[in-house]
Amino acid sequence: MLGDISGVDAIYIICGFTDMRKSIDGLCSIIEGQLKMDPSQNALFLFCGRRRDRIKALYRESDGFVLLYKRLTSEGSYKWPRNKSEVRNLTWREFDWLMSGLEIDQPKAIK
Repeated sequence: MLGDISGVDAIYIICGFTDMRKSIDGLCSIIEGQLKMDPSQNALFLFCGRRRDRIKALYRESDGFVLLYKRLTSEGSYKWPRNKSEVRNLTWREFDWLMSGLEIDQPKAIK
């Protein structure tokens, strides 16, 4: 089903800034060239721009790539990690925190 991310095996957040003008091919080239990963694996790749109010998510379905784009309409921003570690693997809980506007590192969270 188009846009159903529930079946992905891994969620990767691309830390730092990404040019939000990039399309599927440009984001795939970042995954392959900079991260040395395969964009066709069963994973969700998350990208965020400098303003932190919009994200792009890229994943592969059986018949092609899907690019999801979300822009916040309120005054909020995503708590996107800006450290230079190129990619980080997220759990579903961390993904939920990120999409809810929280930091992905919650030191007091119960495991």
